[in-house]
Amino acid sequence: MRKIIIALSLAASHGGNGLASDRCSVAMADWKPREALQAKLEGDGWKVRAIKTEHGCYEASAITADGRTVEAYFDPQTFQSVDTKTEN
Repeated sequence: MRKIIIALSLAASHGGNGLASDRCSVAMADWKPREALQAKLEGDGWKVRAIKTEHGCYEASAITADGRTVEAYFDPQTFQSVDTKTEN
């Protein structure tokens, strides 16, 4: 029983952390400018609405080349995709 309580306590304390926060742990000095991410995405055919910082990642609100509206999270150093949420 004690192990279950400990496990639930740990899960609750980390439950608010999103997938992106687990993958974006780059020192601010190593971040590339958000304008560079915007240029990359636009080069891929995306229409970028906004880029902001969220949980240590860049979050881009955009329409992809195939017309999907997304919130996409990127590593700020490599611009590798970390997570993507498609909006309805």
